[in-house]
Amino acid sequence: MISFRLFCSILLFALYPSVSIADDLLDLGRAATVDVLLENAVRRGLIAGGVVVVGNHSGIRYSAAQGRLFPNSESPLLSERTLFDTASLTKVLATAPAIMKLLEQGKLSLLDPLTRWFPEFEDTDREDITLLNLLTHSSGMEDVEISSDDPLKCLIEKAINQTSDPQPGNRFRYADINFILLGELVKRVSQKTLDKFCSDEIYTPLGMDGTGFLPRNDLNLIAPTAGLNNALKAGVVQDMNARRFGGVAGHAGLFSTGEDVGRYAAMVLNHGTLNGSRIFSERVIAQMTSPYFYNGGKVIRGLGWDISSPYSSPRGMYFSDMSFGHTGYSGSSVWIDPELDLYVILLTIRLDYSHVHQFNQLRSDISNLAVSIFSTPRITTEIINDMKIP
Repeated sequence: MISFRLFCSILLFALYPSVSIADDLLDLGRAATVDVLLENAVRRGLIAGGVVVVGNHSGIRYSAAQGRLFPNSESPLLSERTLFDTASLTKVLATAPAIMKLLEQGKLSLLDPLTRWFPEFEDTDREDITLLNLLTHSSGMEDVEISSDDPLKCLIEKAINQTSDPQPGNRFRYADINFILLGELVKRVSQKTLDKFCSDEIYTPLGMDGTGFLPRNDLNLIAPTAGLNNALKAGVVQDMNARRFGGVAGHAGLFSTGEDVGRYAAMVLNHGTLNGSRIFSERVIAQMTSPYFYNGGKVIRGLGWDISSPYSSPRGMYFSDMSFGHTGYSGSSVWIDPELDLYVILLTIRLDYSHVHQFNQLRSDISNLAVSIFSTPRITTEIINDMKIP
């Protein structure tokens, strides 16, 4: 059953289907539909608050926010400038693009064997793994528990001793270990740490001033990351392995804002440029988002990016087959569609980690609404019938 506010919004679009509809009516419809999803998520205890940003190659077209940084009436309201722990969005906003930048500079190849950069794996069952396998989670390796005492050495030793399938490329198996190694690889190739490399090569040129690891911003601008038992201090990455690496790791640790992630998405939609600055060549952008098929064609991945897999809830039902994105455990997601010229970003203070299906439904519903509102003159009956809003 949908709420009265959402019903009014649907009625508004039905009565005023013209693309020349007055801006105030259009804005009312947008706010009523997107805000109600966030309000319901807060009411059900899925999130303490969240931000949705929708845009295209020209920039942000709409943003919505619900909630405050902290549970008191005087706490700052969330907005597209609030800083969030992006969790696994680190993979596609930091590590994968850093690898692609090094590829563009001719410093490595996707077919480089892991042993070229990690001689620790020589004379082991992991010698056939390539950088492509790491980027597409087809290395055959599984995640391991690591210690804070020399975490990289611990991770490599445990990876070598794993009993999982050593043959890379056989199947998709999502594992943070792939991107932890890629984050270290950036350092070994560039002689810069991952955070420094991304700042110099990507974030500063893009004007992503709020994005980075180990945030030192005003804590009143950073959303606290809810841990499984209590809230972590604002600015502390939720992922334990990322904390063991000092807060800078290839799989997690990046903090960003809806506004900044929107700039990155707009750059991708502009084939590697933004506001006259070229960050990547068109060829590299195409490489990042080209499909690789695994598990008998049931899973499709890009280089870092998710295209179609069990993790693709933000794709919803109406993004095109050309679309791609990623999710983050802390309650973040981004999905980008070059065919529709549209991106949708969700950043939240996630509270409920047990009802995964409900959270995935939230991601899906937000994407469905965004596509319906910003890619067509009005919401269609088909989309409304598919909505599962309590």
